[in-house]
Order: sequence, then C-alpha cells, then structure tokens
Amino acid sequence: MIEAIAFLAGLLIGSFLNVCIYRMPRDLSVVRPRSFCPNCEKMIVWYDNIPVASYLLLGGRCRHCRARIPLRYPLVELATAAAFAVCFAALGTTLAALKYAIFSAILIALIASDFEERILPDEFTIGGTAIGLALAPFVPMDFGWAHILLPPSLGPRWLSFGEAALAAGFSSAMIWLVAWLYEKFRHREGLGFGDVKMIAMIGAFLGLKWALLTLIAASLFGSVLGLGYIFITRKDASTYELPFGSFLGIAALAVAMFGEVVAGWYSRLGA
Repeated sequence: MIEAIAFLAGLLIGSFLNVCIYRMPRDLSVVRPRSFCPNCEKMIVWYDNIPVASYLLLGGRCRHCRARIPLRYPLVELATAAAFAVCFAALGTTLAALKYAIFSAILIALIASDFEERILPDEFTIGGTAIGLALAPFVPMDFGWAHILLPPSLGPRWLSFGEAALAAGFSSAMIWLVAWLYEKFRHREGLGFGDVKMIAMIGAFLGLKWALLTLIAASLFGSVLGLGYIFITRKDASTYELPFGSFLGIAALAVAMFGEVVAGWYSRLGA
C-alpha cells in the first residue's frame, strides 16, 4: 500500500518538477500562471494535466495547436514516481526514505534541466544543499572522515552533520579546482559553477565517500556516453558543451539507489 501511495505522490511531484524544469531557467514563476502550452500559450485544463495519462490520451500533442509535447514530461513523472516507490519500499515509512525520495526528485529535475537548457537552477543546488544539511542530523550517515576529525563527544547527530558539511565543502572545492586548472591551461571554461554547487548538494546528502564515487562515475559516463554522442552526431568535440550536470545526476542517482537505498533494503531483510 505504501509503495502505491509513494508512486502516486511521485507522479504529482514529477508533474511539478516539469513546471520547474521549464520555468526556472526562464526566470518564470512556478506558481502563476497555471500550466500552459509553450507553443500556443493556451491554458491547460485539469483533465489534460493528469501525469502520464493525459500525455497518452492526447497522443503527446497539445489539444489546441497540436504541437508535440516533449517526451521529457512523462519520463520525469515516471522516473520520480519509480524513485519514490523504491525508496519507501526499501526503507519503509521512515525519514530516511523521505530523504532519498527528496534527493531523487532534485536529481531528476537537475538532470533534465541541464540536458535541455545547460542550466542547474540554484533553487535545486543551493536549496538542495540546505535540505541535505538539515536532514543529516536526523538520518545519520555511515562512518566517514568527520567521525575521525571531530571529537566523538559531539554525538552521532552532529558527527553526521559534520560529515555532510565536510563532503559538501571538500567535493565542491575539488571540482572547482579542476575547473580552474582546466580554464587556466586550456583558456576556456570546462565546467560551470552550477556543477560545483551541484556536487556540494550531492555531498550534503550522501557524505564524502559516495560524493567522490559519484564524481568518478560521472566522469566515466561523460567520457564514454558524451564522446559517443559527439561521434554519432558529428559535433565538434572542441566546442560542444557536454551537460556534465546530467551525468553527475545520473551517477548520484545510481550511487544513492544502490549504495544506500538497496543496501538499506538488504539490511532490513537481514534483520
């Protein structure tokens, strides 16, 4: 039952994320006006705005102007719904499940936004970092560098917060340094500051160990998939801007799901 409720909640959250993905890069309010077709600007009635179902019933086109609705809309809704269902199925009705569901929703929004617009909105990166830090004391992280550097007398809550803060600061500083060195020697920007803020958010949610693994995995994804895409589409590798934030998001989603959520599932089964 809880998985079904989580799936439905994920569909609704995914629908709202689609609004954010379209409007935030354009500096539009995500509250007003209500949903409209970007092509003909007609307001969308409620029965044409049901997650996934309306897309299928309308054949992926606007009811008024018949413009094609991007496939991104149902994909974001389904991905968010699936992530929510997996988190609550694996971790039960716990704060940890809510934490990783929120993290998944933020990542899905950032993946789509960077892929489409090459923008990583501060509302998700900086706001997500604040949420990750706020949740750290209540969903304790595994043993990490903060547990070594900070006195044990602080207790598990503050040690967990310290791990989240250390991971956010160190991982973002490291990727900023790499970007600075690249620009220094290649005389062009390699990574945007949005990527720096995004890895800080990932560190705040996952801790240093998983944040570093995310960076490694994202670099591999970017090298293999990105170069493959450039080769297939015959784009200029020297000028084409890879959406590294999208690769970061995919890697972080995989690390969170397999490193924390699924691990938590097996832990519950073993208990």
